[in-house]
Amino acid sequence: MCLLDRVIEWDDRSIVCQSETHRDPANPLRRGDRLSAVHAFEYGAQAAAIHGGLRAKAEGTTAPPGYLAALRDAELFVDRLDDIPLSLQVRAGRLFGASVDTVYECQILAGDQLLARGRVTIMLRT
Repeated sequence: MCLLDRVIEWDDRSIVCQSETHRDPANPLRRGDRLSAVHAFEYGAQAAAIHGGLRAKAEGTTAPPGYLAALRDAELFVDRLDDIPLSLQVRAGRLFGASVDTVYECQILAGDQLLARGRVTIMLRT
């Protein structure tokens, strides 16, 4: 499942992605006719995963598989995502860690409106 449509920009510390999938009736995270705002953190985790893959590729390697191990300091500022008319901008900034076993700070916005923010921990899948 890929929720992000495109990478807007990235560097060694951060990535910005864009998505329209929050309005898609076929979004696999929807329940009934709603997409809960709690799923914003999956968008953030996917941005972190893409960032890890891009960093590994830039170093001539492949990122090892990881999983979302923790969500901390999560804040939601809306109840749902499916009724947001603008594109989602998903920002993930690497706070520490190298390839996996990393912590990212994520923000999900629509225009200037902050929809959600929190920290995700990505751990090596063993």
